[in-house]
Amino acid sequence: MKGSDVTVSGISKSFGAFKALKGVSLEIKKGEFFSLLGPSGCGKTTLLRVIAGFEEPDSGIVGIDGRDVSGLPPDKRRCNTVFQSYALFPHLTVFENVAFPLRLKRLPNRLVRELVMKHLSLVQLEGHAEKRPSMLSGGQKQRVAIARALINEPSVLLLDEPLSALDAKLRQRMLVELDSIHDKVGITFIYVTHDQQEALSVSDRIAVMDQGLVLQIGSPQQIYENPASDFVARFIGETNIFAGVVASREGPFATVECEGLGPLLVEANGEAPLGARVSVAVRPEKIRIAAESPGARPELNVLSGVVEEPIYSGFQTKYIIHLAGGGSVTVFRQHANWSEGVPDLKWKDEVYLSWSARDSVVVESDAVANDEVVNGAARPPAP
Repeated sequence: MKGSDVTVSGISKSFGAFKALKGVSLEIKKGEFFSLLGPSGCGKTTLLRVIAGFEEPDSGIVGIDGRDVSGLPPDKRRCNTVFQSYALFPHLTVFENVAFPLRLKRLPNRLVRELVMKHLSLVQLEGHAEKRPSMLSGGQKQRVAIARALINEPSVLLLDEPLSALDAKLRQRMLVELDSIHDKVGITFIYVTHDQQEALSVSDRIAVMDQGLVLQIGSPQQIYENPASDFVARFIGETNIFAGVVASREGPFATVECEGLGPLLVEANGEAPLGARVSVAVRPEKIRIAAESPGARPELNVLSGVVEEPIYSGFQTKYIIHLAGGGSVTVFRQHANWSEGVPDLKWKDEVYLSWSARDSVVVESDAVANDEVVNGAARPPAP
């Protein structure tokens, strides 16, 4: 397999009093599409720049294929970077922008032309070779930047929010193209983004970051279905978070007494000892909504409430349900066929919500303020 393993061990970096990275460690596998995901200011771009060699860490080691490259300049690391701003030369043609790294190496013109056209073909721009950047769309400029980065045959390609300047539809199309390019070249991609859908769509694995720390590393499915903390659950997609105390345990299940909801059955698998304060995450699409009660069944949570807000968005309707106990729950109902295209549940309708205990994920509580409100109900005070 092409590409290189990248290891980050105990990397810390401060800018004055601000600690951008706090002892970050992670391992990226050869040929992997690995994403650094988090909100603005979480440290993901700083970490990328440390890997690239543009920033010197205060402490820690960056390794590529087992070799410590911490003291090496960027051009000695076999890493190339694609920036959000494209960084193209406006006075040069597309051909010459891509050829620029090869011109520095003084390669023969015949070889330069062969390699440039090969990489322009890779990014589907062979018909635009003689245009200047001002004649290109945002997506085309980004593809030129990717071709220029790849022509040096790096073992690691670093991408710093490369699609954030594009509109939503173009961003989706470029994501598919970027994934296809990764499949073709097979090298290691390290991708920085604050967009959860981008990371979930293309990554082999994701590191979720916040305040200079890596909170969880896993596949998109692991991150989405089994978030390790309140923050990860909230940041990755939309979710319901219920706070409460473990009232009883039976086998792999726990009953959590939640303010505003009452008792919820959750699959805990040893994560929630009796009396522990926990947060429970339930994704809105896991919850079924109906005008009639589904009846009592083992492992099934059933709540009743009133439709507070139906929000129709074509492929689905989002319902915010007000519960009798004072809390609220968000539910997604997919429109899988034509008959579901017109919502049959309306404002102020009484409804029943149900979901399996196996779809309730126990997440550890983190960064909770006493007055924080979760799904319409304040967290119960600490015992």
